[in-house]
Amino acid sequence: MAKSTNLSRREFIKTTGAGFGAMLAVPQIITTPLYGAEAPGGKINIGCIGTGRMGLGDMREFLGFKQVQVAAVCDVDRKRLDNARQMVDKHYSAQTKNGSYKGCLGYSDFRELVARDDIDAVSVVTPDHWHALPAIAAARAGKDIFLQKPLTLTIPEGRVLSDTVTRYGRVFQVGSQQRSDSRFRFACELVRNGRIGKLHTVRVAFE
Repeated sequence: MAKSTNLSRREFIKTTGAGFGAMLAVPQIITTPLYGAEAPGGKINIGCIGTGRMGLGDMREFLGFKQVQVAAVCDVDRKRLDNARQMVDKHYSAQTKNGSYKGCLGYSDFRELVARDDIDAVSVVTPDHWHALPAIAAARAGKDIFLQKPLTLTIPEGRVLSDTVTRYGRVFQVGSQQRSDSRFRFACELVRNGRIGKLHTVRVAFE
């Protein structure tokens, strides 16, 4: 993954592609400094909404960036929530002189997390039918957003989310690596151009 020392919020969300795959961005123009000496607080404060299997994987990616601070986690499952919070505290404790850190707060309600003024961006990795509401709330609260696929459960939800992101001028990306990752695109081109021979069977497996 990229380890730039001058990383904007937009660039940060893009460069997490090693873990999330290549993501699709809604074009936005950022005219103010978001990272570096002029950035408030000097780091990007992230709130992770959804801390299950995929959510934890994405959270670990965020923890790998020195320009990022995982400031809060959220999940309705108390065990998952506590596990994520403890993971964050353990990670940052290892980086302190006294080996102690208790700065990551946990929430069971995403609305409390997005209401925090010190949160710059959120990662939404909830079950598929719960993607729209947290993302819309985050955009309205002025947060930038990384949202795991699928974008939304329904097309109308997607329309509302897109309009809200545009209205509030947020940076927004969807983790859709199986649609945009270069390796998948290359595999499709091989099949379409007959490079692997005649395709006669396709097997699909679900986890």
